[in-house]
Amino acid sequence: MDRLLLLLVALLVIAPLRAQQIAITFDDLPEHGDLPPGVTRLQVARSILSTLKAEHIPPVYGFVNAVALEDTPDEMAVLSAWRAAGQMLGNHTYSHPRLTDSTVTQYEADIARDESLLTKLMVGQDWHWFRYPYLREGETLAKRDAIRAYLEQKGYRTAQVSLNFEDHMWNDPYARCSEKHDLKAIASLKQSYLAAAVQSITDFRDVTHTLYGRDISYVLLLHFGAFDAKMLPDLITLLRRRGFTFTTLPEAMKDSVYREDPNVALPDGRTFQEQVAIARHIKFPADTKPYKEVDSACR
Repeated sequence: MDRLLLLLVALLVIAPLRAQQIAITFDDLPEHGDLPPGVTRLQVARSILSTLKAEHIPPVYGFVNAVALEDTPDEMAVLSAWRAAGQMLGNHTYSHPRLTDSTVTQYEADIARDESLLTKLMVGQDWHWFRYPYLREGETLAKRDAIRAYLEQKGYRTAQVSLNFEDHMWNDPYARCSEKHDLKAIASLKQSYLAAAVQSITDFRDVTHTLYGRDISYVLLLHFGAFDAKMLPDLITLLRRRGFTFTTLPEAMKDSVYREDPNVALPDGRTFQEQVAIARHIKFPADTKPYKEVDSACR
């Protein structure tokens, strides 16, 4: 009887951890941020791909801005390597515009312009996933609804973000500190990167439980930068220690919560839970990320 009770307790503890799934996604392929001296975009891609393979992560979506190929056509090798490794691609617009600075017509044209490359690289695969640049979905409901209608008409689903710690802000400082061979500063960047990830995991899970009474299948936003590549093994280890298991974007987006439309117009970009919290008048935890400290590193 005691053994049965212990087994039941163990199942109650383990079950929430198994339900706590996360899909990793990357924005800004084939290039994001500055590079450390001697590092190429292809090396960044190979580092990320090597980690994903070694850690047995299910296929990952990378969201493409094809404009990068205009000035650096050799970066097609990055996208080719990504696809050769069995990873997936989605639409991040052609030139990464801010929706707040674009008309609906201009924005739709920029989405469409990205499609010829996706069609070429994703033969027989589903590339109809869209990630809003800067997570900006429209500063008016009219614009927001127009873009949503366009995406639906074209067969897209929005790749929502439900876990974000603004990883992008560490990539340029890392390049600067690498150029100066400032190992102490790089160590500090590593510490603050992981600390921000830990805090965001806590904050997003707390808000998610407030909104839905449970963990959801989370979608993590990362960027295709050199420091992200360097930190990916540690980040995956951290996520596993926090009870996460890994899934794909399409599987994560099957969670019923993503069918909710917050129906809010915002001037800046927000994650899915932030939008829902705003719509429900629920306060999101204060932002404690070390913006000034990271930005000032190795200046």
